Amino acid sequence: MSTTTAPQPLSAEGVDRLPRLSFGGILRSEWIKLVSLRSTIWCYALIVVGGIGFGVLVALTFPSSTTGEVPDAVQQSTAVQVATLALGFTALASVVLGALVITGEYGTGMIRSTFAAVPRRLPALFGKVVVFGVTTFAVGLVTILGTALVTAPMLPGIGVTPDFAEPAYLIALVGGAGYLALIGVFALALGAIVRHSAGAIASALGVILVLPTVALILSAITQAEWIQSAARFLPDVAGGRMFVYTAGEAAATDVLAPWQGLLVLLAWDAALLLLAAVLMKRRDA
Repeated sequence: MSTTTAPQPLSAEGVDRLPRLSFGGILRSEWIKLVSLRSTIWCYALIVVGGIGFGVLVALTFPSSTTGEVPDAVQQSTAVQVATLALGFTALASVVLGALVITGEYGTGMIRSTFAAVPRRLPALFGKVVVFGVTTFAVGLVTILGTALVTAPMLPGIGVTPDFAEPAYLIALVGGAGYLALIGVFALALGAIVRHSAGAIASALGVILVLPTVALILSAITQAEWIQSAARFLPDVAGGRMFVYTAGEAAATDVLAPWQGLLVLLAWDAALLLLAAVLMKRRDA
């Protein structure tokens, strides 16, 4: 006859000796989760195919200049518009995927396993932000640069020859990829707060699509300049300034500079991530 011995609880020293998941391990784990989702493949494929396809369509249908030689600044600005015009559409795919990255785990209950592996919770949240943000930036940059390269042979027909060596031109293209990543992180942070896929996506799209329209209507009806001024700091409006070609243009006082738009969108993301971090620590999984 054998006897069983009840397991003894670990002491504080024993707990400290348990292996801990490093932040590098968290990043690898989040990368595996991201690439394992079918929604990831579909959303990124939509960004690449939709971005390049829309750029080609715009380049083929863009009206040619009838005023003779086009100034260099106008040529560069037009080339940037062709390469980034699809961002208004592809950003929606980034928003949907950003929300699903976090809300999908709450919906399936996998978040409990994530928090069991990362008891402090916040490294898991930041790991998701880093993996999703960097991946989306890379996909966006490949898409925008690919669009610029594919459409470059089509643009001379409308009097536009882009200069790929100009820093301001490249900065605008990189800014477009940055916008795509940051607007997705905005939705991810909302997803961590709401913890429901439909609610997070609806909230993000409401802020991105509805609020600017409401502000525009109210500004037109009331003629209140402060509404129009405040609308500049909405996430999508400010982020949209990140991929605007501004070289050779006079500085305007009623719009944000690209770097200012970047700071505003970063502030929105940081504020929502801070709120998400506080709620994640206080609420049950």
